[in-house]
Amino acid sequence: MSADRPQSTEQVASTPPSLTGGQRQKLRGRAHGLEPVVLVGHAGVTDAVMTAVDEALQAHELIKVRLHQPEDKRAAAAELAGRGRAALCGLVGHTVILYRPHPTSPRIVLD
Repeated sequence: MSADRPQSTEQVASTPPSLTGGQRQKLRGRAHGLEPVVLVGHAGVTDAVMTAVDEALQAHELIKVRLHQPEDKRAAAAELAGRGRAALCGLVGHTVILYRPHPTSPRIVLD
């Protein structure tokens, strides 16, 4: 990587945040009114989907991702969280709730 290129989000946020059950519950409650910002289609979790998830997490910190008829929704949710270096807050139906604090200026403060 050249010195003049900015670091990728993967390098800045290399580990997912560890959350307590209470923190996950608060984040799920906060996400209740949100609409899914990323949709996963028939192809599953692709590099393009992960780019969209990364950008959405960078912009919003807490997002919903809608899965379209996944073979294994729990595995897809775990893959989204793992590859996105985000905490999996919940899986409601085919909707995944992910949280990753902004690396320099987090807006969502967890107690």
